[in-house]
Amino acid sequence: MSCLGLIAGGGDLPRAVAQAARGAGREVFVIPLTGSVTGDWVAEFPHEWLTPGEPGRIIKAMKAHGVTEVLMCGKVDRPKFSELKLDAKGMLLLPKAIAAAKKGDDALLRFIVGICEDEGLIAISVAKAAPELVCGEGLLGRAAPNDGHRADIAAALRIVHALGALDVGQGAVVCDGLALAVEAAEGTDAMLGRIGALRVSLRGTADKPRGVLVKALKPTQDSKTDMPVVGVQTVRNAHAAHLAGIALEAGSSLILDRDGVRAEADRLGLFVIGIKP
Repeated sequence: MSCLGLIAGGGDLPRAVAQAARGAGREVFVIPLTGSVTGDWVAEFPHEWLTPGEPGRIIKAMKAHGVTEVLMCGKVDRPKFSELKLDAKGMLLLPKAIAAAKKGDDALLRFIVGICEDEGLIAISVAKAAPELVCGEGLLGRAAPNDGHRADIAAALRIVHALGALDVGQGAVVCDGLALAVEAAEGTDAMLGRIGALRVSLRGTADKPRGVLVKALKPTQDSKTDMPVVGVQTVRNAHAAHLAGIALEAGSSLILDRDGVRAEADRLGLFVIGIKP
């Protein structure tokens, strides 16, 4: 297998992808984006620190390491272009980058990946690079949703797809048919944190968990650049919000540390399920 080029943003996903690809016997070359990546995991792999404003150096570094397939994943904040370090190619493409950023984070990520494709590299998705992370259909753990939970799952899925068409977010929480929260730029964890401020009559409690978190791919989203992700912390935050469970769109969502998620969900009594839309 050829070397995989991983342009890494923040969060746990890039590390999980890199480790999964290496575990499958593939060489991985990482370009951690300065200002986005934290932690020392990058040192485990051949790497070169660069910024989103240095596409020429990114391409050169990848080709020097024999990369043919490239993947971009992780959280990348929209840069302040006036402060961004630029190489010659970055300066040439700056107007197009600014225009893409104005359309949303997804458009900016697609723009960066498109530069790689223009240079002959093949952009692939996390699903192809690390298929073991992809959520399958069915239950993960002992707990299962009841009919009421399934109705809430269906309602939340409709909300995510409708708002996702406007590039709003990947997640929603519904309880007894009522939308409690939708995810926007703040992310899933912050969205779940808001639920505790709602009236008890609207949400679950420690004695009676209610409501579900649903995460799904936005209709406008390119799975090559971003897919919905949950991990152990997501399960803990859903429990802290007194939810009954979590549902993910099977085939287009990711689970980090599947065994850990299963064990934590069982310990806390939540269901985790992969669903087909």
